[in-house]
Amino acid sequence: MRKQTVIMGIVAALVVAVSGSWSVRAQDPEATAPAAAPTEYRSIDALRRGAPLQEEPPAAPMARVLDGERRRERDWPEMPPTIPHSIDGYQVTRNANRCMVCHSRAGAERFMAPMVSVTHFMDRDSQVLAQVSPRRYFCTQCHVVQTDARVLVENDFLDVDTVIDRAREP
Repeated sequence: MRKQTVIMGIVAALVVAVSGSWSVRAQDPEATAPAAAPTEYRSIDALRRGAPLQEEPPAAPMARVLDGERRRERDWPEMPPTIPHSIDGYQVTRNANRCMVCHSRAGAERFMAPMVSVTHFMDRDSQVLAQVSPRRYFCTQCHVVQTDARVLVENDFLDVDTVIDRAREP
């Protein structure tokens, strides 16, 4: 009983100490003000389109979905393919996955859509399952819709074939 009383006293003292430090901080505006960012980090042009960090820029227009476009090539091995159609209104919950209507084993032939990869039917121990693995069930974790979105940051990414070809050149 005495041990429990001592522990409760210590806990109460800690609660009072912590809440006291919060109230002091709340009264001191300098204690809660964020430090000023260095000059070179005050603008992130690619994402903020020139707006200062302390201002909220207007939202960029939504990128247009490239419905019916050809399937894009993959830039590296195991790259998830992009989705060549709109998925607005598609429901993907633990009980329903609209993607699987067309991309399941049965639906792929019926709708002439590519079936999900066999890797989607494997668990983390590489055991083959009868249904899509729960790890692969939420499609938009890896797959994105093809759009005409502008490049935010230029890069010099080279696909694996280009790297191999350049390495073979004399």
